Amino acid sequence: MNSHKDLLISEDTSSAHEHYLEPYVRCALDGVHREFPYHLTHVYTGEEPIQRPRDIFPVFYGCFDWHSAVHGHWLLMRAMSILKDGPLKEECREAIDRSFCPESLEREQIYLKSHPHFERPYGLAWILALGQEAHGVSADQDSNWKNRIDPLVHIAWDSLSQWLPKLSAPVRTGTHNQTAFSMMLALEWANGCDVPDAAELIRSRACDFFADDHSYPLHLEPSGEDFLSASLGAGWLMSAVLERDEYLSWLEKTMPELGRGFSCAVLEPKDRNDGRLVHLDGVNLSRSWMIRDMMKMLPDGDSRFAVLKKDSDHLADAGLTSIRSQNYAGTHWLGTFAAYMLGRI
Repeated sequence: MNSHKDLLISEDTSSAHEHYLEPYVRCALDGVHREFPYHLTHVYTGEEPIQRPRDIFPVFYGCFDWHSAVHGHWLLMRAMSILKDGPLKEECREAIDRSFCPESLEREQIYLKSHPHFERPYGLAWILALGQEAHGVSADQDSNWKNRIDPLVHIAWDSLSQWLPKLSAPVRTGTHNQTAFSMMLALEWANGCDVPDAAELIRSRACDFFADDHSYPLHLEPSGEDFLSASLGAGWLMSAVLERDEYLSWLEKTMPELGRGFSCAVLEPKDRNDGRLVHLDGVNLSRSWMIRDMMKMLPDGDSRFAVLKKDSDHLADAGLTSIRSQNYAGTHWLGTFAAYMLGRI
């Protein structure tokens, strides 16, 4: 496959999504049950045995780290909704069944409940996204995955819902602890869940954090290890929170040069063997879908549209192409970002 532009401009992308999703699903299948290499995040509060990853996290022990394992499972769940019946879909089903053993999920629940700050906010937000995806698969295929994952989802939301009111200011980084990115994943979950006031809490806090912003320094982004844009992350979240007229005014004061004098250039990591430098492949993908969603708020005939669409297409094409590198430093997580982006076209 020489280019992904045919997918990006296609009017009917359902079959194209299935075709392009396959290599990214393969990345997830390769990683969700690969225990090593693994970056273990666990706080020791006293003398206790040092355990192997799967003994601590019996579900999410693969994909190099906990949050990547969570969104790797999200990708498998997404594939269950998109792929036609066949060997690849059956592999996804078997992998999810293997992971979603009730006893293993119960141990994950115990860990998350006893460590409320663990993987906050990024990993917890992806748990919500996984629950949202499982809900859709369950509705279509009469699966019990939703019922199995729901207790973990509610523990994750409980942690986030207690944290958001206490947060005095947003974390404006281009990596895992960015507030805006995780709030957007949480909002997408909240809009479809039955948890009272979840969406309202997120919208209220988004306005507290970002409504009075102005003059974002787009020219300073990204830093050398980012996979998200702090500015576009906020812009993406606010596009889902504000009414159109309010949003256009907000965009004018925060990023007046976006789509005018400023263009988001494609980024190229110098070493894809370096797990942090390869983050730049992810920033291409995340910038692409954030711009796409922000474009939906522009009025017909807006002069910024053509520039932003061109930027989004180039970023997406570069991001999707980068996953061909087959280096585990990137493939253990980039497939999820690719699938997430494709789902928003």
